[in-house]
Amino acid sequence: MKYKVLVLDIDGTVTTSEKIVSNATKAALTQGIVPIAKELELDKFGGYILAFNGGRIINCQTNEIIYEKTIPLEFVDDLDDISKKYNVNIVTYENDHIITEQENDKYVAIEARVCSIPIKKVDSFKAYVNFPIVKCLMMADGEYLATVEPKVVEEIGDKLNVFRSEPFFLEIMPKNIDKAYSLGKLLEKLELTKDEMIACGDGFNDLSMIKYAGVGIAMANAQEVVKEASDYVTLSNDEDGIVHVIEKYWAE
Repeated sequence: MKYKVLVLDIDGTVTTSEKIVSNATKAALTQGIVPIAKELELDKFGGYILAFNGGRIINCQTNEIIYEKTIPLEFVDDLDDISKKYNVNIVTYENDHIITEQENDKYVAIEARVCSIPIKKVDSFKAYVNFPIVKCLMMADGEYLATVEPKVVEEIGDKLNVFRSEPFFLEIMPKNIDKAYSLGKLLEKLELTKDEMIACGDGFNDLSMIKYAGVGIAMANAQEVVKEASDYVTLSNDEDGIVHVIEKYWAE
């Protein structure tokens, strides 16, 4: 078999627009993130979670964190100040909770639903966050956030990675961390090469891994720029596109 690693984005790729894993996709994957990993029985069949866009890699069988890079704590105050200056919400994560000052923000609700984790309201983001964090999210209406993004990049882009994963989500990550970089770290551990890897995704934050993989695949529901960067466009997440990928490539 030429391909030995199948890398899958979760939201919009493995899950449908209703945020569920279809029976056909589940069957194809088990025969051929944490809640999704458990549903797919990755702890039984073997697999890894690249959480926070590659900021953390977890062995599903052992729960061991095999790689992690965090945002230096000295940047938390700056990030909080920037979010307030541009009137956007900011969140981070602690023990499978979303940490935010604005628990009723509709975009926080989207993140909580997608990740299947609860929201924890705090009075002061900068006062509460005194522990290592892998990622922050700034959230706002997509059109407005598009105007904020270059300003945030100008202020901190030389120190941290700043990019949009969705029109309404602006990701703030440690410098030089993206999915491709972390996949390189995982492949080193597995003693495999990128030519043995297939990567599938739909969002802006999947671009790096789609370009990096031996075969990069976009979902039919992917952003246009993702489709343009891919080697192949499969069916949509509502049409079991991952099943089609497995049938096309994994049986070779």
